Amino acid sequence: MSGLGRPLAAGAAGLALLVVVLGAAAGGALGGMLGGTGAQVAPSADALSSIPAGYLSLYQQAAGVCPGLPWTVLAAIGTVESDNGQSTLPGVSAGQNVAGAMGPLQMLGATFAEYDTPIPPGGADPPSPYDPVDAAYAAARDLCANGGRGGANLPGAVWAYNHSQSYVTEVLDLAARYGQSATSTPASAAAATAVAYALSQLGTPYRWGGETPGVGFDCSGLTQAAYAAAGITLPRVAQDQYDAGPHVAPGAPLQPGELVFFGASPTDVSHVGIVLNPSGEMIDAPHIGADVRVEPFPTSIDTPWGTDLYLGATRPAG
Repeated sequence: MSGLGRPLAAGAAGLALLVVVLGAAAGGALGGMLGGTGAQVAPSADALSSIPAGYLSLYQQAAGVCPGLPWTVLAAIGTVESDNGQSTLPGVSAGQNVAGAMGPLQMLGATFAEYDTPIPPGGADPPSPYDPVDAAYAAARDLCANGGRGGANLPGAVWAYNHSQSYVTEVLDLAARYGQSATSTPASAAAATAVAYALSQLGTPYRWGGETPGVGFDCSGLTQAAYAAAGITLPRVAQDQYDAGPHVAPGAPLQPGELVFFGASPTDVSHVGIVLNPSGEMIDAPHIGADVRVEPFPTSIDTPWGTDLYLGATRPAG
């Protein structure tokens, strides 16, 4: 929790100095590993499956206020502090905890007030530590001011956020796992990039034939744009994307970034989405009157999904 300022024993104070010195010396390497120093790290399967889509997108956006700050560090802090707003402990959605920390990023009131402006897009007015947007941007500014800019001293920045060496270790270890190469079942770099792109379009209106970021997408327009961001060219319509393959074997575990298809039959495909996590959530542009969103789908072939059937998945490759 930011700004606790707990008294340090002599040994802990020595650890704090060691963290700051080592962090400053190795900041570039550590920042690069976690997606800092300007790197655009894509989320790992671990990140995609454990962080709610809205929070994942928010962390990526908020980290942008601090050049070189890895969004993975911000996400790790959100996970440790409140399970990304899902915790029911005191102080997360109202009130404060025993140390006086508030909101999903668990900041002290005075610390939040120091970093709560300018009000970010979608934030509350006046700013509130309980508002996820305000909290994420304030936390990013806090980290930036204490060594996060350019990944110069990430351990020192996290130490300033919460004066605990075990906290620093936990956050940085978790941040490393949130990078695309740090999971035992990784999404490919292209797949992770496609998922990150699709997440950035949450809330974009459905538009038949749409293929314009922030303006409108239909289902295959979204998947085509997401993979174009990863350097992979897909056909334009759902049927052609299904036919292009390569197909995932029926019953094989799905991976983030794979495309899942729906319709009356393999020759009558009418919808496509992008797998967010293997448990059966996808990002899609569903239909007229709806926005790009995350929604569940069945993972067994020929299982009904609304008036359609789940037909299977493909794994686009360059």
